[in-house]
Amino acid sequence: MNLIEFLQSRHGAARTTDLKRAGFTERSLSEATRSGAIERVQRGVYVTKGADPDVVAAFRANGRLTCISAARFYGFWTLHDPDILHLTCGNGLPNPAVVNHALALHPRHPYLPVVGVADVVMHALRCLPELESLVMVQSAIALALLTPDYLRSRLTGNRNGKARSILDLVLPRADSLLEVLAHTHFVRAGLRVRMHVQLPGVGEVDCLIDDCLVIELDGGTHLEGKQVKKDQYRNNASIRGGHLVLRYYYADVVHNPERMVSEVLAVLANREAGRFGPSRLQSK
Repeated sequence: MNLIEFLQSRHGAARTTDLKRAGFTERSLSEATRSGAIERVQRGVYVTKGADPDVVAAFRANGRLTCISAARFYGFWTLHDPDILHLTCGNGLPNPAVVNHALALHPRHPYLPVVGVADVVMHALRCLPELESLVMVQSAIALALLTPDYLRSRLTGNRNGKARSILDLVLPRADSLLEVLAHTHFVRAGLRVRMHVQLPGVGEVDCLIDDCLVIELDGGTHLEGKQVKKDQYRNNASIRGGHLVLRYYYADVVHNPERMVSEVLAVLANREAGRFGPSRLQSK
């Protein structure tokens, strides 16, 4: 692997110490800098063209990415891209251009200027709005990188009460951020919710409310032709089995949850009132 390839493998930036540890000499770095192949952005940090701007910014600040700014490096779900950089710099100096988090206490990323998984999640739980931090911690748990019990053991005291309450919303299993968000909204509406329920003739459904209403949560792949047909047949099978069905998409769950919950409540109220029509036996 040559110098450029090595830098690209590290999102385009690396410290001199890491480069030398990989076998690159001062001479090779100087030659690459003179040729314009790489640039020394500050003492001890080299970058190549197309370097990740957040990684470069972390190096420049002598800090480490954390919270929502670090989520993508571990494959965590997020609801929004960060509009400001979240770092832990450890110098205590105010910087209006970044959110400067507390010191990192756990093993960091092996080569990027990114704090460790536990610090990323705990900083998010203390910093972000409830649902945004929930999807991050849920994905960390889904990836088997952390457990709720471990986080609770680290989030003690009154100041971490909000963080612990978010952990109470974590599901034993969630295959997408839509599932954990929908579950939270439905439970808070007072509904009886079961996730990943097996129905005869249908298979596993995402969500079953009050044992009568199937909720399916569809991502982008469900818009493909073959998948649409498969989903419609599943709807038919659910209805044949005596269950009503509603389907919701990313925009519904993330951007219009109140409308989604209102529709679910309306369907349940109509069912309770018998507005789907009397049975043929009753009409005789």
